[in-house]
Amino acid sequence: MRIFVFKSESRPTLCAFAGDMVGSRLPEKFGPWRNINTVPRGGALPHDVFRPPVEKAIMLEGFQLFRIKASEPAS
Repeated sequence: MRIFVFKSESRPTLCAFAGDMVGSRLPEKFGPWRNINTVPRGGALPHDVFRPPVEKAIMLEGFQLFRIKASEPAS
């Protein structure tokens, strides 16, 4: 599965993984969302996030949210 990485424009430390390039299932209340990266099938996710639970969340909910430290770059 190809995974798309998004960053919330309204909450600087909030990011998300999604299954489509426009993030159609991301929660609107944290938007707008900006696509910042694409991870190819089998590729390592940023921030050393373990891939299998993220893939499961995307299949069930369409996305997986995660937070980064304020001093950490999003991509």
